[in-house]
Parts: sequence; structure tokens; C-alpha cells
Amino acid sequence: MYVAAVFLPLIGAIVAGLFGRWIGDRGAQVVTCGLVGLSAILSIPIFLAVVIGGQPQSIELFTWMQSGSLDASWALKFDTLTAVMLIVVTWVSFMVHVYSIGYMHHDHSIPRFQSYLSLFTFFMLMLVTADNLIQLFFGWEGVGLASYLLIGFWYEKPSANAAAIKAFIVNRVGDFGFALGIFGAFFLFDSVVFDAIFAAAPDKAAETVVFFGTEWHAITIICLLLFVGAMGKSAQLGLHTWLPDAMEGPTPVSALIHAATMVTAGVFMVARMSPLFEYSDTALTVVTLVGAFTAIFAATVGCVQNDIKRIIAYSTCSQLGYMFFAIGVSAYQAAIFHLMTHAFFKALLFLGAGSVIHAMSDEQDIRRMGGIWRHIKLTWALMWIGSLALAGIPFFAGYFSKDMILEAAWGAHTPVGTLAFWLGIGAAFLTAFYSWRLLILTFHGQPRADEHVMAHVHESPPVMTVPLIVLAIGAIFAGFVGYESFVGHGMQEFWGNSILVLKGHDAIENAHHAPFWVKTLPVFVALAGIAMAYLFYMFAPALPKMLAARFQGAYQFLLNKWYFDELYDFLFVKPAFVLGQGFWKTGDGALIDGLGPDGVAAASRDIARRMSWLQSGYVYHYAFAMIIGVAAFVTWYMFNMG
Repeated sequence: MYVAAVFLPLIGAIVAGLFGRWIGDRGAQVVTCGLVGLSAILSIPIFLAVVIGGQPQSIELFTWMQSGSLDASWALKFDTLTAVMLIVVTWVSFMVHVYSIGYMHHDHSIPRFQSYLSLFTFFMLMLVTADNLIQLFFGWEGVGLASYLLIGFWYEKPSANAAAIKAFIVNRVGDFGFALGIFGAFFLFDSVVFDAIFAAAPDKAAETVVFFGTEWHAITIICLLLFVGAMGKSAQLGLHTWLPDAMEGPTPVSALIHAATMVTAGVFMVARMSPLFEYSDTALTVVTLVGAFTAIFAATVGCVQNDIKRIIAYSTCSQLGYMFFAIGVSAYQAAIFHLMTHAFFKALLFLGAGSVIHAMSDEQDIRRMGGIWRHIKLTWALMWIGSLALAGIPFFAGYFSKDMILEAAWGAHTPVGTLAFWLGIGAAFLTAFYSWRLLILTFHGQPRADEHVMAHVHESPPVMTVPLIVLAIGAIFAGFVGYESFVGHGMQEFWGNSILVLKGHDAIENAHHAPFWVKTLPVFVALAGIAMAYLFYMFAPALPKMLAARFQGAYQFLLNKWYFDELYDFLFVKPAFVLGQGFWKTGDGALIDGLGPDGVAAASRDIARRMSWLQSGYVYHYAFAMIIGVAAFVTWYMFNMG
């Protein structure tokens, strides 16, 4: 059962990918959806056995690599953290697979698409069930590969190719740090197996290493390097630029990659490594600051975007910031709780956006929508549910998890925790604002699309709406159902040994005793954000344009995403092109080819051309040359004989 839950999606990917031509579009859909669905069903008894039954499992399949003291087995680790991720990943993936049947029905490469989806799911399951760092890195790189294939699925579009390459390269930057972190862990602990590392961590807590001629705290170095990997995969500030461009992929890809799976891999990894991060206050401080500034940065940018999918993408980036600053104040349980609830309502929003795009004849600009709620009432209602959960309105799923993160940040009673709390409050206000901006401009007001598009607006088929309904149920009830176990009084029993929090790191405990204003402020600012969205886009629609014109600099700054892309283009891309051009023209062309193959060929041609002058075709020229030759030979002979 345990092994099948992980490997069934791989079987589906192989069958659809290699035999799609023979089994056809419908066969590929049935195989992939069926096997991922079976994996989702199996995740339930696994969760009950591991979490409720208190029977964590570690299943060793075979020895993967063994060299000296490096001993890494291919083993599947099932504890509470894995069991939670298993349910989230498989069920969201299953809903995306089913939804894709309707959304991609017109595509010419359905078996390939379904194969990529299942392959992505398998690699994500390998990541969350990893028993050691090398196996985790295998799944980590696998989801990077699959995301490249999915983002660039429509490879005929240059923008899709560019987005796929950008995602791949930016993630490689983070993955380089992650790989160095793995090397550092092996150097310090002489093992890559989680249990061995965690058991040795207390004894190594004070160890130092000499790095660049300076003595550093060893665990801090390792944690920071691992966090660089998490920053790339989870699109944190600085390594976030790939995320909005990834919207070039089909909408089901956006839901799968950017809701519950790939972008949350960094959160899962840092939570898994909590027994290391707990021994480095410096690393936790860095995680808190990066997460808090990511939350507010992405929220500000989301307020001015016009592509419906990009707004939701920046929302994902912002919510990941919440998860990371929760981890930074040692509220790992709250971070995973928000990861779980966020997976449902964000997948709902992405797939709901896909339903809108489907209804609007592939239109994605919310400025060309409006007035369509009467035509797609079910999608409209479900998008409202997702937005209510995202904004943290009582008593939807996001209310329980996001508020706990904010209360934990306050409860940390540290300067960075307090900063994260107030930045999180600001992000909560902006989240509600851009969520209702999206709802109002998309569904309400006067229609802004042309008459031909409006004449064809229609509700999506059941194969697309049923997965939305399932996700909406999670967006409504997941927070209420999971609160006590994830972050409430049953927290210790629920999590067991899968997450370590040292004494003195009491953010969640303090959160339960937070004053009334701390508990109610997030709801108040969310309601204020909704009210401001209604003012701007319903009651005074001229106000946004007036403010954008009045504060043109600030508006352009946000519209251009704080100019991160332009900055990186100036610092890295253009110098790389100049360097490459120099190596190509000067190094390869002038030096290597000039002195090598091209130089030899040019010299040979020159010599041959000069020699050809002797071949005039006139007999008296040849006779003259022969006489000169004889004279030279006789002269040489006479001088030598004399």
C-alpha cells in the first residue's frame, strides 16, 4: 500500500508517455487519472495508520549508493509530516488531472500532457517520502524537470519557452545552494540520512567550521545553504522572478505547481529539517525576514496586475512568505497547517480562473471581462469561496491558518517576529483588496468584452466544475477540521517526532494567549481591504486611474514588479551576453579557430593559391623553370664537389 501510493503515478506517466499513440487521448486520461486517483485513495488509510494509529513507517527498497561512509538507501519515510503532504499532493493532483480532461480537450498532445502531470506527481511524492537528503534532492530536481516540461508544454509559443527556461535557470541557482547544504551536512554529520543527522544535531550544536578564512557556526552555514534552495523552489524574494512567468503554461499546470506541490516543497524541506534550524537562531531570523518581506512585496505587486492568473500567482508568492516567517518563529506546525489549507483554496482559485478563461474564449485580462457572473454562476460562487478563504474571513479555511501564523509571529516576542506580524497584517489588507479587485472586475459591473465573446460565455462542463466543488469543500472545512490537531491542544500528540521545537521557542503556545486585538486585527484589515476594493472598482471606478496618474512613479514601480527583472537583466543577463559574445568572437572565433582549424585552412588555401601561379599552361614557362632548376642543381653540385 505504501509503495503503491508513491509509484502508481509513475506507472501512469510511463504508460501515457510511451504508449499514448496506441491507447489514444481517452486511454491516457483514464490511465493517469485512475492511477493518481488510486494513489489519493491509498493516502487516506496511510494517514489513518501513521497519524491516528501512531505507526510511522520506514520502508527500505534497496541500497542506492554506498561509497566509504556515504550510505544512502532508497527508502520511503512515512511520519505525520509525510502523511499530511501525501494527502494534500495526491488529492489536489487528482482534481487537477480530472479537470484537465475538460480544459485540455481541444489540445493535440493530451497523452503527453497527462504523462507530464503524473510524472510531476511522482517526483513530488518522492520528495515528501524521502528518507535522506540525496533522495530528497532527487525528487527536488525531478519536480524542477517536470515543471520545465509543463510550463513549456506549448513549446510553439516563444513566451512559453522563455518562461520554462527562466524557471529552470532560477531554480538552478537555488538548487546549487541546496546541493552545497547537502555537502555541508555530510561533512559535519558524516551521513545524509535524516534520523542520523537529527540524532547527532544536539552534540554538533556548537561546532564551527573555517569558511573563507573565518570561523562560522557550522549548523548556521548548512541551514542557510539549504534555505537558498527553498527560496528558489518556493519563489521567495530574490529568487521569485520565475513564478509569474510560469503562468505561460496551461492553467491546470498553474494549479498543480503553484498551489499544493512544487512551490510548497521549500516549506516542507525546511519543516523537515527543523531539528537543524532550531539550533541556529541566525538562520531562523533570516527565514523570518525573507518570508515577511516576500509576503508584503508580492501583495503590493498583486494589487496592480491585470492578468487573472498572474494576480493569483503573486498571491501564492505572498502566502508562501507567510509560511516561511511562521517557520522563522519556530511555528512549523502553523506553516504546514497553512500549506494544507492554502492548497485547497489556491488550487480552487487557479482552476476557477481556468473556468473563467474557458468561458471567455481564452481571455485572461480582467480589464476585458466584467458582468459575466449571471452566465457562470457556479464558477462565480466557487471563486467567492476561494477568495473568502484566501482573505482569511471567518470561518473559512484561511482564517484558521493565516491568523495562527500572525498570532505566532506576535507570540514570538522578538523584534523580527514583531516586524513579521506587522508586515503580515499589511499583506492581509492587500490580499483582501486584490482578491476583491479580481472578483469585481471579472464578474461584476458592465461587460467590457466584445459582443462576440459575451455571446459565447458559458459554464464549464461537470468534468471541470466537480473538481472545483471538491476543492471548495476543503476551502470551507479544512481549517476548522484541522485546527486542533495541527496547532491546537492536540498538536504534540498529532505531530509526534516529525517536527522538533526546542524549549524557549514558544510562539504557538503564546499565540493561544494573544490579546483580543491581535486575534481580531487580521479580520478587521481584511474587511477594510474588501471595502476599499468596492470603493475603487464598484462605487468610484474613476478613482484607480486618477491615483495611478497622480502617483505615476509608484504605480509603474509596482506594475513592473519592483523592477527585479530589469535589475537582473542589467546585473546578470546583459553581462553574460557580453561575456559570451567575447568568448565566441574573440576566444573561439579569433583565437581557437583563427589559430586552429580556420587558420590552417586559410594558410593551406594561401599556399595553394601561390603555387597555382606556377601552373600557367605555357610550355616555355615550364622549360624556363626546368632550365633554372638544372642550373641551380649544377651550381650546387659544383660548389659541393669543389
